[in-house]
Amino acid sequence: MAAPSRAGSTISSAALTPERFAATVRAHWTIENGGHWGLDTVFDEDRARNRKDHGAENLAVIRKLALNVLKRARPDISIRRKRSGWSDAFARSIIGQMR
Repeated sequence: MAAPSRAGSTISSAALTPERFAATVRAHWTIENGGHWGLDTVFDEDRARNRKDHGAENLAVIRKLALNVLKRARPDISIRRKRSGWSDAFARSIIGQMR
């Protein structure tokens, strides 16, 4: 069975060869998938509505810190996030792994 195909669009004013265009699009999605995707899936960051003063920037830093701490522990990140919310002792054990 063949993999399903997907279509998308990208706007650019640069004159690129097809190979360079494909590399540029892949590079964009590497950045998106490498950082933002994790923050959005774990913390639902795309729906955050913090706009006052530096609230959005401050929460982004805290979320990135929390995501990095959770990545160091085992098992799955979503399970660790839930367990940290349910148990202060578990949350302290995760935070204690920071060095």
